[in-house]
Amino acid sequence: MITGNKGEWSEVYTLFKLLGDKQLFLGNKEIEKLEGIVYPILRVLRTEKNDDFEYSIQDEIILISGREEVLKIAITEFKEKAKILLEKIKASKERTFSVPEIEKFMQSINCISLKASSTVKTDITIVIHDQRTNQQPTLGFSIKSQLGSPSTLLNAGKTTNFIFKISNLKLSKLEINKINSIDSRSKIIDRINFVLNSNGQFNFVKTERQIFSNNLILIDSKLPEILSQIIYEFYSSSKSSVTDLTHRTADKNPLFFDVSNEHKFYEYKVKRFLTDVALGMMPSKVWTGQYDATGGYLVVKEDGDILCYHIYNKNEFENYLFNNTKLDTASSSRHDFGSIYEENGELYFKLNLQIRFIK
Repeated sequence: MITGNKGEWSEVYTLFKLLGDKQLFLGNKEIEKLEGIVYPILRVLRTEKNDDFEYSIQDEIILISGREEVLKIAITEFKEKAKILLEKIKASKERTFSVPEIEKFMQSINCISLKASSTVKTDITIVIHDQRTNQQPTLGFSIKSQLGSPSTLLNAGKTTNFIFKISNLKLSKLEINKINSIDSRSKIIDRINFVLNSNGQFNFVKTERQIFSNNLILIDSKLPEILSQIIYEFYSSSKSSVTDLTHRTADKNPLFFDVSNEHKFYEYKVKRFLTDVALGMMPSKVWTGQYDATGGYLVVKEDGDILCYHIYNKNEFENYLFNNTKLDTASSSRHDFGSIYEENGELYFKLNLQIRFIK
């Protein structure tokens, strides 16, 4: 029996739903359908552990090829099974669960596992017909489901720590221990406020790992400083959405950009960063700027609709990321941040960057 969580079952639901709909709907930044732009689906490609399978749409029939045989399944079957599976996913209260009535149908269409093979970066690959260009691009997608818990865009680690120097303040070891022992629910903000109320100042020095810094500089030379300001804003205020934090940072303009003509420097650079993270940039690995095979996201909404965001439609993709992500606080003990420490007679404080989808 196949068991999985809501996110994993959402991958199978996506396959059924797309084949039933026969078309891809583009989404806007509010996660609603973009009116007037639809991509007819020609084929869906899926890699299983034992083979590659192709689901071709021909009128009201799905042709499934992969091994020697070619299966023919009516599109109405996919529509019906998608509806059943959506109800089961939404109704489940368990962390992992099985759906026996769907499992039988999965086996009949050579869909053996919930997740695509781990050897491929895409969750699903779709060949569409772009009526504007008359092209038939093959687009890879990662599936983000709102039916389960919000997923992370950038995972926390010591690799995503930003180091700040505390200036204008002298503290004894006893005072440092006193501040670090603050253990409230908002302990990091409270520790920051203690320093600020003692006339201390926080100044960004560098990221903890040079490789992450260089990745950021490759995207934009000012990005380490911009992100440090956004992170500091997050930990020292009640704001968490990327849009709010970016706009607050832009209002303060700590990098003194010339905004006399209202250039959106901060927003533009943050969008580039989010896009590169979404398409392959990892803090621990050298980033070349080469996007991986997953060129975008399919978002499974709570009502079961599926919306497409892809670098193929760059503006919509960037706006989706910018408007639907937030900063999140990871474990400070695990990732070693949020405490004052001394090094060569100077005081330092680390803050961590983790980015999560809002839904």
